[in-house]
Amino acid sequence: MTILITGATGLIGKKMVSLLKKDNHIIHYLSTSKSKIEHTPNYKGFYWNPGKGEIDLAAFEDVSVVIHLAGASVSKKWSKAYKNEIIQSRVQTANLLFKTLQSHPNKVKQFVAASAVGIYPDDLTAIYNEDDSKIDDSFLGEVTQLWEESTNLFKSLPLLVTTIRIGVVLAKESGALVEMTKPIKFGFGAALASGKQYVSWIHIDDLVAIFKYVIDNNLEGIYNAVSPYPTTNEELTKAIAKTIHKPLFLPNVPKFMLRLLLGEMHQIVTSSQHVSSRKILDAGFQFQHALLSKSLQNLLK
Repeated sequence: MTILITGATGLIGKKMVSLLKKDNHIIHYLSTSKSKIEHTPNYKGFYWNPGKGEIDLAAFEDVSVVIHLAGASVSKKWSKAYKNEIIQSRVQTANLLFKTLQSHPNKVKQFVAASAVGIYPDDLTAIYNEDDSKIDDSFLGEVTQLWEESTNLFKSLPLLVTTIRIGVVLAKESGALVEMTKPIKFGFGAALASGKQYVSWIHIDDLVAIFKYVIDNNLEGIYNAVSPYPTTNEELTKAIAKTIHKPLFLPNVPKFMLRLLLGEMHQIVTSSQHVSSRKILDAGFQFQHALLSKSLQNLLK
């Protein structure tokens, strides 16, 4: 197949491209930087400018599936301007894709979009599945709600629409695991806030495998992309320390301190979402990195 990917140069996008190439799929990707566009027989870049509503229609030639991963990182200080960028980088891009598919002939059969488990309310006791309709009363809740509303537009088109709610991605290249490991490596590791908040995590390889699985099996609807075994912030911190053979002796970092250091962004590390992966398991997906200890050994050793 020919598959069009947005956000192809990000952490998840690079892994996605690598996995899909192994199956001999032809990859088209959209880039806002003309200097980053390259053309090889099975990997072709095309320019777009969502802010101006510009997109190279050649990107859609023979495309069967669109994977929408584009979105500015939420792990950066949330100024008013940057909060708007976080939203627009998801919503504006999806809207441009929708208008393009709506108004131009194409062969697209499935639209697969990223979302996040941050849509679920912060709760230490609830276990969330895809049918839960309550949305977290926070900026992250707002972002994911708007993100998914823009994805839902595609349901008016004659194609399958799939939403992947992504948990905390563990990868060795960058992201949460790298940032958590740094202070532990230098002897300053500590659990955050109460440490009891749930972290619904997923190994990067399992995440991209889920995207591939929903495409290979024509699955539509919402799927949580999290390990079957969520952990807590304290357990995760201890597990990282154990894996890299470093001691933990500092007390938990108080929530007020995190609020001072990170501002509103402290929600990322202090909110609790215990999320179920039962739906994707029932659909036949098999995790290769379900256990935290083995995932950390794979990524940190």
